[in-house]
Amino acid sequence: MILVPFAQVLSRDLFGVSIPGSGELTRFLLICLVFSSYPLVVGSNENILMSELQDALPQTPKFILRKFITILSIAACLFVCYSAATTIISSFHRTTPVLKIPYWIFFSTTTLGFLLAALIHFYKPFKQPN
Repeated sequence: MILVPFAQVLSRDLFGVSIPGSGELTRFLLICLVFSSYPLVVGSNENILMSELQDALPQTPKFILRKFITILSIAACLFVCYSAATTIISSFHRTTPVLKIPYWIFFSTTTLGFLLAALIHFYKPFKQPN
């Protein structure tokens, strides 16, 4: 992903010629990287948690709040997954303008990434103590 913009800058600055589709390819690689790595972030507890309020609460409200956050996280991931899946269905034959990369590849990465993240959010309370 880093090499494509680097090659574009070198080509433009040294030779005065831009590489067709380099911006499109960079966006494609960035989308795939971000959405395919999101489940790994969730699974390894590297996502941002604002736990100051939770830590200050007594045990019972803390337990309830964490379960509520887990339910909301699952719902948000499933909503994005559903939205991406419906986008795949409605624009299955569309492609990017220059490189003709099918849009379903972009949205499949999003769909699978958020589906896996929802599953990880669901199973994480069973394997970790609160």
